[in-house]
Amino acid sequence: GPTVTAGVPLPKAYVEENLELLEKGCANLRKQIENANKFGVPVVVAINSFVTDTPAEVELVKSFAKQNGAYDAVICSHWAKGGQGAADLASAVEAATSQPSNFKFLYDVKSSIEEKIETICKEIYGADGIEILPLAQEQINRYKNQGFNDLPICMAKTHLSLSHDPTKKGEPKGFVVPIREVRASIGAGFIYPLLGTMTTMPGLPTRPCFYDIDIDPETEEIVGLS
Repeated sequence: GPTVTAGVPLPKAYVEENLELLEKGCANLRKQIENANKFGVPVVVAINSFVTDTPAEVELVKSFAKQNGAYDAVICSHWAKGGQGAADLASAVEAATSQPSNFKFLYDVKSSIEEKIETICKEIYGADGIEILPLAQEQINRYKNQGFNDLPICMAKTHLSLSHDPTKKGEPKGFVVPIREVRASIGAGFIYPLLGTMTTMPGLPTRPCFYDIDIDPETEEIVGLS
């Protein structure tokens, strides 16, 4: 679909019913359900439905989720109705907890750091493999020598794609994940690789949203809040 830019109104394709585009985007949902199922527990999909969504759109997502491995998919409106809007979701989650499960971790923490990173990239992101850059390998070797090999992995990557590349939408295929750096948070108890150009600084839009928030001095009404 068209590019979404922070601070700019959504393109027409996203504010009008477009079932074809929506179904193509559901490829990402299918992979997310598959990923959650890898841990051996029932999956419940919460469909955060807004007033701009059409009944056909939310029903498409609901049907797609169930057909692709979700135990249940529930339409929610807690953004508008608070707890009442999520009551059906709570019931679905409760029902899911009574289903048989076979919880398992994705990897053995005693595997090498490289193996754990590769497992996440292949199994969760759908990558063909990883490329560990020289600096990252040097850091990995240091952590191993210091006795930190068995720490779990917490990836630092873009949230805009299953891959390390924010431009790759849906369910990307045929890519290799570059491991640029590997850092350790020993006190917290995990190792975090940096994928691609990812940084660990908090991200803000070029024009922060607070510029559009104001208060009417006469009515004391706050404007600009979504």
